[in-house]
Amino acid sequence: MTKVALALDDARELATRCLVANGCDKANAGAIADSMVRAEADICESHGLFRVPGYVAALSSGKVNGKADPKIGPVAPGVLRMDGDGGFSPLALERGEEPLAAAAKEQGIAALAITDTYHVSALWQEVEALAKHNLAALAVHTSKAVVAPAGGNKPFFGTDPMAFAWPRRDGPPMAFDQATSVRAKGEVLIAARDGHEMALGIGIGPDGNPTTDPNLILKGALLPFGGYKGAAIGLMIELLSASLIGEWCAFEQSEGDNNDGGPTRGGELLVAFDPTKFGNGEDWLDHSEALFERLLSQDGTRLPGDRRLANRKRTPTEEISIPKSLYDNIVELT
Repeated sequence: MTKVALALDDARELATRCLVANGCDKANAGAIADSMVRAEADICESHGLFRVPGYVAALSSGKVNGKADPKIGPVAPGVLRMDGDGGFSPLALERGEEPLAAAAKEQGIAALAITDTYHVSALWQEVEALAKHNLAALAVHTSKAVVAPAGGNKPFFGTDPMAFAWPRRDGPPMAFDQATSVRAKGEVLIAARDGHEMALGIGIGPDGNPTTDPNLILKGALLPFGGYKGAAIGLMIELLSASLIGEWCAFEQSEGDNNDGGPTRGGELLVAFDPTKFGNGEDWLDHSEALFERLLSQDGTRLPGDRRLANRKRTPTEEISIPKSLYDNIVELT
């Protein structure tokens, strides 16, 4: 496959220019481009420039407000609510970071419910941002139904990702971000685009039978990781990021979406914790660092996100590369 090399700043400029040309204002385009470029810097292709055509499709169909003006306000001492104004999620997340961090430090724990947004960005970014305030953070959201429930053979859950971050004494926070499906849908889309088979056990075809063909999985359903255990976590995430905050569940997103190829409307719940307020005082950091040290003392272990952080150290000086077909598509859309 022919690739095009790009510096991170060039990737950001290309994405921003394309989004503005298709109806975003500068505030929204900049927040979206920053999110995609952070994913590219971590070598996470499924959340990087790969998503530009989907963003453009949602703008072109009129489904998403490219000039959204998200607004946040308190609904209880430890609960904030963000009205996303029908826009993509990155600007809402950007505006919610400081108020949520401040509320968590005042109350010890605080939650932010983000509604009326369209989310396909990487969840680790929002929990990492909160962890840089010396807060632990948890994020969950749902998406269009693509995952079969345990024992079922038709899409019902979204990939229902969850992310968690914990501050470190030195260096970036420990953070993980994982779907409750065996693999994220973006990875299946990329495998289909590139003509790669997937491992058995990732998904089923429209006939309900296991398959390694990503195109058949996209017509059928992904499977939850760990069978009924992953499905139970997916159910919890649907309840927290949809039922709890008054947003669409995965099946409602599937029924209400216009299928333009862009993200679907959904909600996100972010919870931030101030470790100093939970009984361990200022010793919380020493205690957690001891936990990490003991874990890493076993040969072959690593902390979640370590590979992503290693990629991040390289990419500011090394160019990223994207398929030429994707590059040409973005240029054509600009």
